[in-house]
Amino acid sequence: MVTACLALVAAGTSAQTATEAADTPYTWTLQECIDWAKKQNITVQRNKVNVRSSQVALQDAKANRLPTVNFSTSQYVSNRPFQESYSGVIGTEVVAFSNKNSYSGNYSVDASMNLYNGGQTKNNIRLAEINSQIAELQVLASELNIEEQITQLYVQILYSQDAVEHDDELIALAQSQLEQARARKQAGLLNKADVSQFESQLAQNKYQKVADETTLDSYRLQLKQLMELDGDENLQLADPQLTGNVLADLPDKQTVFQNAVASRPELKAHQLAMDRTYIDEEIAKAGKKPVINASAGISTTNSTGNGNMFTQLKNQWNNGIGVSMIIPIWDHGKTKNAVARARLERESAYLDMVETQKNLWKTIENYWLQARNNQQRYVAAKEKADYCRESYDLTSEQFRLGLKNIVELTQDETNLSTAIQQMLQAKYEALLNIALLKYYNGEGINF
Repeated sequence: MVTACLALVAAGTSAQTATEAADTPYTWTLQECIDWAKKQNITVQRNKVNVRSSQVALQDAKANRLPTVNFSTSQYVSNRPFQESYSGVIGTEVVAFSNKNSYSGNYSVDASMNLYNGGQTKNNIRLAEINSQIAELQVLASELNIEEQITQLYVQILYSQDAVEHDDELIALAQSQLEQARARKQAGLLNKADVSQFESQLAQNKYQKVADETTLDSYRLQLKQLMELDGDENLQLADPQLTGNVLADLPDKQTVFQNAVASRPELKAHQLAMDRTYIDEEIAKAGKKPVINASAGISTTNSTGNGNMFTQLKNQWNNGIGVSMIIPIWDHGKTKNAVARARLERESAYLDMVETQKNLWKTIENYWLQARNNQQRYVAAKEKADYCRESYDLTSEQFRLGLKNIVELTQDETNLSTAIQQMLQAKYEALLNIALLKYYNGEGINF
């Protein structure tokens, strides 16, 4: 039976390689479960895709500072089927000419560049940088969330495994008692009703084991789903020696909260979201400012009937440069409304941050209260288990001497089993909540 706390062992080799290579199911440590889930979990992977997408958007925003250059050409051939031919003299010969077919070509290279747009280009770059930072923080937040959920399920599985082992001990004890009762019945020391009591106790213990195994399978399934493991994967967890102090002093709630506020990525993301609304407002205000663009281009043409092609291209060569300005006068209030929306988004972002802080405080306070309550439950359950064990041992001896009946014996056995289960549950939950408090305090998952 597992009786001490988790020891985190970093994976030396890939869990996947070990799973494929081993003849027996691979045994996962807590850290291996966490590392695997960070790589495979769909939510985490989707957030990583968002990071790459935000980086592409940042490159787009930066590219807007550069000029755009385009080359264009058009080729045109025309046919005049009813055009009459005419004659001309070349040297000493009379030659017939016809211009039924004609060809023309146009070629140009144009460039344009924004000189001033109210700071929109600069602010769009800043906005893209913030969006990229927020996307990266969302990846960290999703990884921390996965880490916390896996830790909870891992400890629940360890507790459930202990519960099943305890059920096996009770079944073995009940089986032994039943065999003894049947032997004593044959000797005339017990009647059939007494033997039936032992049979009922054995059946009850087996039923409890089935219930505990069902709970264990449910936790394993949830863990496999978080880790994105195949449904047929036989998930086996490492059996660490628990060494944590169930009755360890709890960290101060306010200190844990302050450290969490300073380090949690989701709160940093909310702060950046508020900063983003200030930039949105500046971009909106730029709608009232003029836009100045510079442009330049070269072009040339050629056509049939006008001499040599290269001579035409040279003679038709044209250079140009210009500056244009757009001054907004009236935009139906769109700029005003865009500024108002940015300010409303700032209020919404602030409320989101406050709500996240409140939820963070609730989480920390809940873990702290559960840790304290489970410590108290553990002390009480341990004391109760000691008394129940003493009572059961005494009743068992008295039953052997014929001083106690089967009902009293099975009742004491049930009381002892319940007390042990309560002690195990309080122990694991206390260790889990203490570890999560330290985790939010910035110490990482450490038992």
